[in-house]
Amino acid sequence: MDGVTDQTPTTRSDALAAALAAQDVVAVAYALRNDVVIVPQLVVNGQGEQVRVFGREGTEKRMLLLFSSAENYAQMVPDEPNPQVMVGDAQWLREFLTVHQGVLEMVFFDIAGPHVMQADPADLMRALGPLPGESVDPPEQIAETPEQ
Repeated sequence: MDGVTDQTPTTRSDALAAALAAQDVVAVAYALRNDVVIVPQLVVNGQGEQVRVFGREGTEKRMLLLFSSAENYAQMVPDEPNPQVMVGDAQWLREFLTVHQGVLEMVFFDIAGPHVMQADPADLMRALGPLPGESVDPPEQIAETPEQ
């Protein structure tokens, strides 16, 4: 899996954790473009090179759960004796979202807390920017929503 490294690198992103704590969408996008993200790994028969996605019963749609640290993922699956993760970078995340855009309905960050955020996969793709070699479209106007 290109762009995903083995388990020896750090299994946390301080930049993503800080951005999530601040609930700062721009900082989350920056962290995802410039740091790593922790990705749950599905291990079947001792082999684990597949991303673990989650879904709701009765639907074909899936949710991608991403984490700022392996510890935050472990909090989500407390009954698993040895939760496995992969470390992904921005290019890996863009490629994963591109390949699986038809089945992903939402991306959640640190869903077990302490600072949960979510993003639509298409919005996340725009925040990540183009893949290397892709053309850059002119930026869209972002409308601010009034606070309620």
